[in-house]
Amino acid sequence: MARRVFFSFHYQRDVWRVNQIRNLDQVVGVSAAGFADGSLWEEAKKKGDTAIKAMIDEGLKNTSVTVVCIGAATAGRKYIDYEISQSMARGNAIIGVQIHHLKDSGGNTDTVGVTPTELTSANAKIYKYVDHASLKKWIEEAATAAGK
Repeated sequence: MARRVFFSFHYQRDVWRVNQIRNLDQVVGVSAAGFADGSLWEEAKKKGDTAIKAMIDEGLKNTSVTVVCIGAATAGRKYIDYEISQSMARGNAIIGVQIHHLKDSGGNTDTVGVTPTELTSANAKIYKYVDHASLKKWIEEAATAAGK
């Protein structure tokens, strides 16, 4: 059975890192707010807050797990917080995965990011990305624990 997962992340800063991890066997990945590419993000920004939140809500549909990818500047981002709160409201299992050590498009790693307060409040498990097998295991464990 394929598991539908919503990946929440700081799009502009971490999309390159996230793209390295979100294409997993048995996991149907949904990018943050359904933004498969930068043009969709830019278009939504032009339309404003309501349009962005509507895209996030649409992206969360039919998902059972939310993976918050934690980079150097993830915590405190308005839409990250919204994605986490909406995920919790719909009953998704939630985990945090540190990705700062993965290389960006320029081959650079980043500093450790602060865990978003919403993840801490939800007692979400936080992991440091190691490999695809571990990520799949963490996603499945979270879903099972949440009864998903």
